[in-house]
Amino acid sequence: MASEILIPQFVAERRRGIAINPPAQPSARNLFGEVEEFMTGNDGLSSSFVETVAGLTAGIVSTLCLHPLDLIKTRLQVDPSLSSRSHESLRLVQGIFRHEGGLAAFYRGLTPNLLGNSTSWALYFLCYGNIKELMRTWSGGTLGEGLSSADYFLASGSAGMLTSVLTNPIWVIKTRMLSTGSRVPGAYASLVVGARQIFRAEGLSGFYRGLVPAMLGVSHGALQFMAYEQLKLYRTRMAAGDAQGGTDGPSSWRPESPELGNVDYFVLSSLSKLFAGCVTYPYQVLRSRLQTYDAHIIYMGVRDAVMKIWVREGIKGFYKGLMPSLLRVLPNTWVTFLVYENTRAYLPRLVLKG
Repeated sequence: MASEILIPQFVAERRRGIAINPPAQPSARNLFGEVEEFMTGNDGLSSSFVETVAGLTAGIVSTLCLHPLDLIKTRLQVDPSLSSRSHESLRLVQGIFRHEGGLAAFYRGLTPNLLGNSTSWALYFLCYGNIKELMRTWSGGTLGEGLSSADYFLASGSAGMLTSVLTNPIWVIKTRMLSTGSRVPGAYASLVVGARQIFRAEGLSGFYRGLVPAMLGVSHGALQFMAYEQLKLYRTRMAAGDAQGGTDGPSSWRPESPELGNVDYFVLSSLSKLFAGCVTYPYQVLRSRLQTYDAHIIYMGVRDAVMKIWVREGIKGFYKGLMPSLLRVLPNTWVTFLVYENTRAYLPRLVLKG
């Protein structure tokens, strides 16, 4: 007599349920359903989808507009023989134009820069918005309540650290491509070629050179967004005519929120960027030095790089490329925030209207 295999009741019920309602097979419809779930919320488009698209768009537009200035800034940061004075910058521009291929030379490294900026901003705003919502939930606050300066600093810093870890490999390749001309022996011909050469010569660790300074640089974004959020909160209250009002900041879009104009975003983003930039610029120089081709030969680490820059170049060494950086950073900030805020405001209307 064959022995009977006893099946637990919950397993039997589970099997009967599957037999009656079999799970849906993977299909294009299911895939689009999952995408739609990410895109939509209770009141239309979800804040996560809006933040991602707005950040992606801002990164693409700002990079296409300002890539040449980024290239010049990088060259000044990594070359100890150059100073950040205006005549040195002009000489560098002339040299690039004459010896590296004309106007096209100023767009060397565009692909990794475009990929890095668009991905970084999309990830950053996605993480930033969701972290703020989690902080409100944990604190028992409601969606109409604002966060403190410390909350914004923590949320921005956390989003920045996560974004830095995920995108650092792209920035290593971008820095190396921008720091040398395409005709220099050993220069990367493309993003893929650069990734392949780094992996072969340096292994996985090569993709994370400069990560420590990048993590230190997260404080820049944290300070900037802390200032931006508070300035925006103050300006929004003024626009609403209610000193006791609140705002969510850029974590979710709500049509009933008082809207600011482009002039407001222009001024607020400028003030917050200048505040953060004056405090944290030296880390950018340090990060660029540690991400160059021969950084592993010249510097033994972050501390060694700091000491060598200090001994050889003094305090000025940490501020090399500051002028081109300011010329690039402010326009980049204006473009990024104007595109971001307008995309974030009008995307839900356009999609829901359609």
